[in-house]
Amino acid sequence: MDFRLTEAQELVRETARDFVDREIVPHVRAWEEAGEIPRALYDKMAKLGFLGAPVPEAYGGAGMDYVSFMLLVEEISRGSSSVRTTVSVQTSLSETSLLWFGNETQKREWLVPLARGEKLGAWALTEPGAGSDAASLATTAALDGHEWVLNGSKRFISNASIADYVQVYAREPGTSRHEGISLFMVPQGTPGFTVTNVETRTKLGLRASPTADLAFDDCRIPKENLIGSPGDGWAQILKTLNSGRIGIAAGAVGVARAALETSVRYVKERKAFGRPIGDFQLVREMIAQSAVEIDAARFLTLRAAHLRDLGQDNTLEVSMAKLFGAQMAQRVTDWAVQVHGGYGFSGDFDVERYYRDARILGLYEGTNEIQKLVIAERVLGPTTRKP
Repeated sequence: MDFRLTEAQELVRETARDFVDREIVPHVRAWEEAGEIPRALYDKMAKLGFLGAPVPEAYGGAGMDYVSFMLLVEEISRGSSSVRTTVSVQTSLSETSLLWFGNETQKREWLVPLARGEKLGAWALTEPGAGSDAASLATTAALDGHEWVLNGSKRFISNASIADYVQVYAREPGTSRHEGISLFMVPQGTPGFTVTNVETRTKLGLRASPTADLAFDDCRIPKENLIGSPGDGWAQILKTLNSGRIGIAAGAVGVARAALETSVRYVKERKAFGRPIGDFQLVREMIAQSAVEIDAARFLTLRAAHLRDLGQDNTLEVSMAKLFGAQMAQRVTDWAVQVHGGYGFSGDFDVERYYRDARILGLYEGTNEIQKLVIAERVLGPTTRKP
């Protein structure tokens, strides 16, 4: 087993690291305070292929293997979890859905500009009454002649207020649970489609990443805006979430790494009782444990990415990486606050932001509890309980 990265993978990591240090780290505090990230940043990322990283070159992407893509995501998260969220939604959810389920016309019309970074995308599944129990979604899509008519609402949708295209899951009226769900493309500005309640700075974390509610009131879209076949939505949801979750695992590694690197610098400089606090055994224990857990999370993530590159089912490995990564990031950022003492509780120090940003990792795109259910089912086999 070879754990070495290829020259191409090393180049991706170094390019991303340099970009993050130059274009993100110096500005992220101001972006968080403003509650927004300049579109110009994404334009710069697009020129480097970051916004279409896993998409084949034939569709405007960079054609990266998934190990390279996860190294890229880790570096972006090290700089800003808010930026990482927008990039992950763009690539792992919006673009991947079109790549896997869209027809050739849809790929040319929607995927290409997304992969090139000319357009931004969002992916809308969660509703006020349908979070972890996604099969309870109530938004409907009824076919009326040559148009689909959407009615309902969505909740906690990342990128929705800045996206040019929003992919929406809805069900045929009269269906329930896993039946009758389909995926639709709704361009921003479509009559009957409204973005409401945009949240940025009011959230615990990700304060520069917009989260919004969506409303559909007799929203009409062309029949051709159906992505995939009618009723295929549930299978699409499961496959796409598996794609998104691995990016969150890489994001967990990135934010935890930022917390550790900040802590290492601090404990070498901060003195107590006449010597650097990094000389004290209990502080060294937190640093050491952080380093071990970050490496473990990275290897879980890259294993899942490697399996995807091989074309193998990686559902178990992705859930393991996301679960451990989310838990690890909370522990490591908590230790980072602890070693900073009172300064760690202050907004003047970055570890306070890392701590807040880490909390969402165990909630979105499948809570920690959902990951445990996925893992247990793969280990034990399916239960006889009906969903």
